Amino acid sequence: MDKTLPDLATAVAGVTDGMTVMIGGFGGSGAPIELIHALIDRFLATGHPRDLTVINNNAGNGHVGLAALIETGMVRKLICSFPRSADPVVFTERYLAGQIELELVPQGTLAERIRAGGAGIPAFYTPTGYGTDLAHGKKIEEFDGRAYVQERWLKADVALVKAHHGDRLGNLTYRMAARNFNPLMCMAASTTIVQVSRILPPGGIDPESVITPGIFVQGLVLVENPAQEEDLNRAGARYPEAAL
Repeated sequence: MDKTLPDLATAVAGVTDGMTVMIGGFGGSGAPIELIHALIDRFLATGHPRDLTVINNNAGNGHVGLAALIETGMVRKLICSFPRSADPVVFTERYLAGQIELELVPQGTLAERIRAGGAGIPAFYTPTGYGTDLAHGKKIEEFDGRAYVQERWLKADVALVKAHHGDRLGNLTYRMAARNFNPLMCMAASTTIVQVSRILPPGGIDPESVITPGIFVQGLVLVENPAQEEDLNRAGARYPEAAL
């Protein structure tokens, strides 16, 4: 089954109002900038999608990528580990104005909640967060004399992911640290859309090198020279006000 898509607009066409969207990346590393910007373009053209819940490691930087998505007002709630990063000016302003909801999750717990969603595990226990505000209202159990907090899985309607190479069947590789949350999110979403720098024929990726099997991918689109969030921010870029 050929899972390639003709363009970015087609790739994000299935994202609708109120969906939960996982967006890969650790800061700018592995962030699917072009897919995010295509989603913004769709919103500006149609007024949709809106009221999104976004799951990401951080809250965006500058005025591109995730930060630009938040700045358009498309995001109702953000689930993340680091709302305070290099330049989270957009999120900070909107949060202080009461315009966006935040669910703060420790980074390891965030990764495990996503992994659990992909593995079909509805809940697990961790000592992380016990005795803090993050454990408020959650079930606490004791195992071997130590208190643990019950955490629930995280799943999504759609995952937007950046990979390095993909074949037409959806098998993926990642480039170094860009791997981060991306493979977990592919497994935890009902629909996974991936931007790749190169599309290969079936068999073009050594099976031993495949990180995400194609069964977890519903569509992939070619972005040969993807933008890097840090480079855009150093250049003072804003999306969609400036051409990238």
